[in-house]
Amino acid sequence: MTETSFDRRMMSRALQLARRGRYSAMPNPHVGCVLVRDGHVIGEGFTQPAGGNHAEIEALRAAGDARGATAYVTLEPCSHHGKTGPCADALLAAGVSRVVAALEDPNPQVAGSGLERLRAAGVEVSCGLLAAEAEQVIPGFIARMRRGRGRVRAKLAMSLDGRTAMASGESQWITGAAARQDVQRLRAMSCAIVTGAGTALADDCALTVRAAELGMDPVDAARASARQPLRVVLDSHLQLPAAAHIFSADAPTLWCHSMDTAPPAAPPGASTELLALERGATGLDLQALLVELNRRQCNEILVESGPRLAGALLQLGLLDELIVYMAATLMGSSARPLLELPLAHMADKVPLTFSDVRRIGADWRFTAIPGR
Repeated sequence: MTETSFDRRMMSRALQLARRGRYSAMPNPHVGCVLVRDGHVIGEGFTQPAGGNHAEIEALRAAGDARGATAYVTLEPCSHHGKTGPCADALLAAGVSRVVAALEDPNPQVAGSGLERLRAAGVEVSCGLLAAEAEQVIPGFIARMRRGRGRVRAKLAMSLDGRTAMASGESQWITGAAARQDVQRLRAMSCAIVTGAGTALADDCALTVRAAELGMDPVDAARASARQPLRVVLDSHLQLPAAAHIFSADAPTLWCHSMDTAPPAAPPGASTELLALERGATGLDLQALLVELNRRQCNEILVESGPRLAGALLQLGLLDELIVYMAATLMGSSARPLLELPLAHMADKVPLTFSDVRRIGADWRFTAIPGR
């Protein structure tokens, strides 16, 4: 069956709903679902925090009676048992007669089996409506399923002359309050936040999501801050003091060190876990770190670091996106550069493609994809 303009409107609404779960659904993909019967919406839902209802179940509960309805869902209904039952089975039990999905689920546990189960039971099924838009809603989940690691984004703040900190390491604050609020939302969308020991020492940063600084409706802010991202600090020689804010009980921390460095008798606090990594050419093995974060189901990985770690990730081809906040200020030639990239020739320059440029308060935010 050919999708109509009404189908597109309903799927657009499902995508709007999906975005409401972007701060709380992980590690599950945030999905939206709209149930329609006789041209009227009878139920809507989006993915609840892990262990809670998926979007389809929320929409079915809102509808009450969904017999003969069409379900518009941004990702193929699941067909496997996890913390909840299969959504494909729930739709069948509810008597839904048609399912329109934007994307086939790239998760090998699903991979078309949910749609096939519905077809085999006589449900009319189509897939692919607004697929490109749906991929942009859950890029980290799709990346992790297709290539074995989530989306890695580096957040950097710089002056107009491309400097990120004074020579002494002082860097607070380059940008204004609006940009810092925007960063809080980036954190809230992330499964893990990665930094280096140098940044953690210089800034004594907590790297937490703070509800009061999100600039959201109180209910949404509470939802976004209830799940704190995993903090990951790369500290080869375990030089960070136990009192550092990154070890606070507000969020879990993964303290990464070199295998040839003896770990302490106990980590600083119950929320901190130690991880030994091999050393690579640029420090701790960043490939191995991403393998570990994939094992922990991290879809969105935000890097908040100095120029060395961000530059190493870029050189290794592990950085998917650069998010750079630029302030209308000058910091001088002795201040630190945006990235450590020891390039000698113009032929070595790294091409970038801007995917978004916008004003954030008094500053500008540039989003760029490397290697295009």
